[in-house]
Amino acid sequence: MGIWEQSGHDVRLDWGAEGVAALARECAVLVVVDVLSFSTTTDLVVGRGGRVLPVRWRDERGVALARAAGAVIAGEGTFTLRPSSVTDIPPGTLLALPSPNGATLCDAAASTGAHVLAGCLRNASAVAAKAHELGGPIGVIAAGERWGVNIFGHGDTFGPLRPCVEDQVGAGAIAVALARFGRTLSPEAALAARSVDVAAIADCVSGRELTEAGHGGDVALAAQIDVSEAAPVLHEGVLR
Repeated sequence: MGIWEQSGHDVRLDWGAEGVAALARECAVLVVVDVLSFSTTTDLVVGRGGRVLPVRWRDERGVALARAAGAVIAGEGTFTLRPSSVTDIPPGTLLALPSPNGATLCDAAASTGAHVLAGCLRNASAVAAKAHELGGPIGVIAAGERWGVNIFGHGDTFGPLRPCVEDQVGAGAIAVALARFGRTLSPEAALAARSVDVAAIADCVSGRELTEAGHGGDVALAAQIDVSEAAPVLHEGVLR
């Protein structure tokens, strides 16, 4: 019956790695949405003529392979996962970008054989247009976060899923844009499309966490909608 695949709809939405596994069974395109911060940082890099190599979180082999390919490793110098760190990144830079959510999901999505895009609020309409061009059905993957993952220290790299406001809003914005092309939305995607409240990002848990840590500028960059024409598509392991 295709219940988990949300069959019968052009645009479907689910969460995290489990969502990738479910939707990839039928979807030709998967859009990974990690607004704070992987997808936003990727948009900024690609928008400036750079490329992003997603690396699974704490994957030492992946980092070594990225370094051998000539990539700059985020976190080892000027550039990090924070959007504000890449606003002046030189064109042509290949940035290896490890993250526990967006990068890890991009890698998982790539293994399914689907076309993979990285979407956020900044490029919602551009990514929707590219996904529509590539065909369908289209699965929108709201990354969410994982309880118990400490990105600043050691410990687990995978815990229970915590859905979060910013990715619901980002996924909804992409769903809205896809609906303009006449694409039908599953109930899950339609609900997200009705909840596009960009102002909520600054005051949600993730937004307040970053602001209280002194990174309010990153939240402001991530909360901008349709200011970018970049539509990062994964090709041979690199978003460009």
